[in-house]
Amino acid sequence: MSTDRYVSPLSERYASREMQYIFSPDKKFRTWRRLWIALAETEKELGLPITEEQIEELKEHADDINYEVAKEREKLVRHDVMSHVYAYGQQCPKAKGIIHLGATSCYVGDNTDIIIMAEALEIVRKKLVNVIAELAKFADEYKALPTLAFTHFQPAQPTTVGKRATLWMQEFMMDLEDLEYVKGSLK
Repeated sequence: MSTDRYVSPLSERYASREMQYIFSPDKKFRTWRRLWIALAETEKELGLPITEEQIEELKEHADDINYEVAKEREKLVRHDVMSHVYAYGQQCPKAKGIIHLGATSCYVGDNTDIIIMAEALEIVRKKLVNVIAELAKFADEYKALPTLAFTHFQPAQPTTVGKRATLWMQEFMMDLEDLEYVKGSLK
């Protein structure tokens, strides 16, 4: 099974490889490990008895996730976070006792969700900005090309193709504003 991308019938048909990776197990569990490293570094700064050697050991294994160990452990404990704490500890015996020290499951779960959402929104934002830019070029190129406007799917007064494109752009601009608001309000 591939762990570097999110898999579903919809994602396989419609999502970019980049977006599939953001929602993949690899991204999720690597982010958990990055958060555990950040937690250990911060706890060390605050005076807890955590050594640089332990932190370096965590960093050495941040990306080589031992999925099979976590999977087997989850069968016993029925807890995804504790299964991955155990699996990480198997790779990092010196740091085993400090992984997830003082944290709740929400620390990695909720923060990872926010990180993933922020990264996914940034991909959508970039694509939206590109669509708006392309529509602006299109609108400018066809600003004088006459066409028939429609209202309620009925022919109406004359307009231009460029003018119609600006109306599409307006919709995308509202989407961009909403996206920027949501992205800016993530905690």
